Amino acid sequence: MTTIAEHLCAPRRPELLAPAGGPEPFAAALAAGADAIYCGMGAFNARRKATNFTDEAFEAACRTAHLAGTRVYVTVNIVIKDTEMADALELIRRCAQLGADAFIIQDWGLFFEVHRLMPDLELHVSTQANIHDLRGAIWCREAGADRVTLSRELSVAEIKRISQVGIDLEIFAHGSICFSYSGVCLLSSFACAGRSANRGMCAQPCRLPYELLDESGRVIPTPGRERALCPRDNCTSEMLPELLDAGAGALKLEGRMKAPDYVHSVTRAYREALDDAIAETTPSADDARDRARRLKRCFNRDFTSAYQHGTSGDEMMSYERSNNRGQVVGEVVGSRRAGNTRGLHPDDRRVRAALVRIRLDEPVGKGDLLELRHDDEFDQFLTVIAPDDARAGDIIEARAARAMPQGAIVRLIRSQAALDEAAAALHRDVPRKRAVDVSVRARLGEPFSVTLTCSDDPSLTATATGFTVEAARTRPVGAEDLIEHVGRMGSSPFEAARFDIDLDEGCGMGFSAVHKVRAQACEALEHAMLAGYAARADRLAGLPAFTSVAISADGLETERAQAKTAGVPEICAVATTLEAARAAYEAGAARIYMTCDDLHAAGLHPDQPLDLPLVLVADEICREADHARIDPWIRPGAPVAVGNISELALSAERGAAPEIRSCLPVHNVACIRALEQQGAAGFWLSPELTLDEIERIAPHAATPVGIMVSGAPRVMTSEHCILQVADACIHDCARCRLRTRSLSLRNIDGKVLPVRTDLHGRSRLYDGYPLDLTPQMPRLLKAGVTRFAVDGTLLEPSELAELVARAVRALETARAGRKPAKRLMGATAGCLFVGVD
Repeated sequence: MTTIAEHLCAPRRPELLAPAGGPEPFAAALAAGADAIYCGMGAFNARRKATNFTDEAFEAACRTAHLAGTRVYVTVNIVIKDTEMADALELIRRCAQLGADAFIIQDWGLFFEVHRLMPDLELHVSTQANIHDLRGAIWCREAGADRVTLSRELSVAEIKRISQVGIDLEIFAHGSICFSYSGVCLLSSFACAGRSANRGMCAQPCRLPYELLDESGRVIPTPGRERALCPRDNCTSEMLPELLDAGAGALKLEGRMKAPDYVHSVTRAYREALDDAIAETTPSADDARDRARRLKRCFNRDFTSAYQHGTSGDEMMSYERSNNRGQVVGEVVGSRRAGNTRGLHPDDRRVRAALVRIRLDEPVGKGDLLELRHDDEFDQFLTVIAPDDARAGDIIEARAARAMPQGAIVRLIRSQAALDEAAAALHRDVPRKRAVDVSVRARLGEPFSVTLTCSDDPSLTATATGFTVEAARTRPVGAEDLIEHVGRMGSSPFEAARFDIDLDEGCGMGFSAVHKVRAQACEALEHAMLAGYAARADRLAGLPAFTSVAISADGLETERAQAKTAGVPEICAVATTLEAARAAYEAGAARIYMTCDDLHAAGLHPDQPLDLPLVLVADEICREADHARIDPWIRPGAPVAVGNISELALSAERGAAPEIRSCLPVHNVACIRALEQQGAAGFWLSPELTLDEIERIAPHAATPVGIMVSGAPRVMTSEHCILQVADACIHDCARCRLRTRSLSLRNIDGKVLPVRTDLHGRSRLYDGYPLDLTPQMPRLLKAGVTRFAVDGTLLEPSELAELVARAVRALETARAGRKPAKRLMGATAGCLFVGVD
């Protein structure tokens, strides 16, 4: 796809993509060498709690970045409510007018609307969209995406396979990892009063302590492994050559909630490592140690690159703690009383009561913040300030609030040097200057001229002319004089890299006039670099208001859609065994949903005729290795519940009837219309939707719409097996006894969350309270919902049959216009009335 970006600030490849949660981190990223910076504007991004930007600050940041040769991306990476569609489109238009180069989008409704209404904008598919394989990436390319941000769980080999697609690929290089596959996590929504990860308000419940429980509710001890859902941070700084060879076009650094010193340090370390990888040079041992030290002295939960190496075991987990681990720099060798503290304020006396002696294994700097922690007593720790610069092998004394035991581990958790470097970068008038080649022409009798050309992009050039060159009356000007005076770029965004001086002998001129022409050349080059953005802003300003042209429920006719969805409403059931499937069918379920793994376990094969109305449930995860077990079950004309774009693409290609599962969230009419055009034959609505939102969007579907009315919602799907927290993994899922048991996690509020791990080691976590939406069936029916599912994943066959029978009665009652029964004791309405932020 040809985009305006080709005529604007073309990205260098491969690209280092840095985060910015506000103007200061933005300047830090730019100063440290980022090729591109991603940030948020307004309320439609996955870090809504970050500072983000005002319009004025964003416009200024874009201008500064573009003059430095850096691109700017805006994250619009959340699901969009139908009532927000026009506002989201207006935000994107406004950001593009202010200078944004591209937009990172999760919601398919918004994606297709932007592509329809502003086709020259560059669009990147967010990692929240859960693209795991070549087939999904091809679908994105054909849909108009310019870049796909791949799932963080992919290995280098998988990335290399996907790189064949011929679309720019962004991979996650450094920073915090979500425990769940992105875009399918509802844990925060259900555990933290509607704070949805899909809406940019994740409360990070995965970082909290959990207890592992057996079937009887007894605690299975996991000493030192209390944080069952807390991964380490990703770090690929030492494997960039592999990633580039695999086809990674952009390396993303996480951190829009991080401070400027973090952004500067991490970006600088990766800038140096990426430059080495591009040049195919091996860093010296000192350089490699320095980069590793800088990264460890930023916030981190220890590092892993397990996913990139194709693993997902304990090596990627931070079971012991979820806060900053920093870098281990030594250990306590003794303590003594601090002595005389007379004259100090009482508070100062308390924090200076002891002198702790520390033997260093790593150098520290004056002002570094050190954490002293005795690992046998997790909560027994304190922090001290390094009093002076010291080398590895030195013993230092630091004032502390109390003595610490000998052998306590010392970590450096905040680097004063990093703070100072970031502060210095923020105080520069120009965070980063762009190298230019300078051509000066001084020929007698001709106008003096200066031409500036960007060293990294010769298409960006500008010339300024001034006074007529005359013969010298005193000392003639030499080439070195012009190099000195034209090269004084001052407060401009440029710095001279090379000079070409075309100078006649005997020329004379005043240097103030030379400075004026140089300044005009700088101004002309700035104008040339920014002209494309100004032209695009003018075009976007001429578009109509999106409130009148965006696809949403406002103003749409629904009769045609309602006529298409008209039919007999039906009860559906999710079963895990044929016994449960038959029990549900006999209880009145018209459609039975089973996964291919469960069908295979039951001894069935894809072409086998059955006496049950079975519908395949395809996995919400579809990586290349999953194709062999999923693809054969997707057959022409057969219904299939798909959980990702790859399975939708295959179903449409084979002429199957794909129903969009709730893990591919649909929150607006534009998404319904777009996915129907892509072959969707039905929708299962997200449990994050409210009843009002369902009533708004469901009538506009031209295909059947369903919702789960009974059962426990799945709130997480993880590549890492949660049961490994028990420290008893045998690395053979087929023979694992823990996997066959009904185990749970209990959170700090006492809520019990069932865990199930499949044959492939993938875990799913379920909410602790089952849903019961049967009392709302009358309103759901009226809204156009015609399929009502009972999820029996956690139920015995008899329990599933009982709930199916209850749902059948509730449906009959609703169709007859009678009052529905009350909600089951212990069940909830989920987000149906409270919604998500």
